[in-house]
Amino acid sequence: MTLSPAAVAFRALHTAIAGVELAALGYVWFCVLTRRRDRRLGIAIAALGVEGIGLVIGKGNCPLGPVQDRIGDPVPLFELVLPKRAAKAAVPALTGVAALGVLLALARRPRQPESPAARPTRA
Repeated sequence: MTLSPAAVAFRALHTAIAGVELAALGYVWFCVLTRRRDRRLGIAIAALGVEGIGLVIGKGNCPLGPVQDRIGDPVPLFELVLPKRAAKAAVPALTGVAALGVLLALARRPRQPESPAARPTRA
């Protein structure tokens, strides 16, 4: 199947958005594991929140799907890389992983910076 230039451009944009969201999810979990809290964590949580709002608007589906259909790209983004059944399960699974990560990132006490006195000295 040949896609129109608009569909190719939209698919690229959609892929970039998905990449940002997956990077945000990865950073949230990095912060959970390292007990780090910084401005980037806030940005990652905000990005996931925007995605969550989009999923609510789309009633559990990506709100960009109907736009993708209208411009002539009938294949959902996750179905480009996953079997149909796994692609259908990806959004709910990633939503759960994101929600758990955000909750843990916010609930865990941040690691305290090491005081200079506690560092070993070099001889």
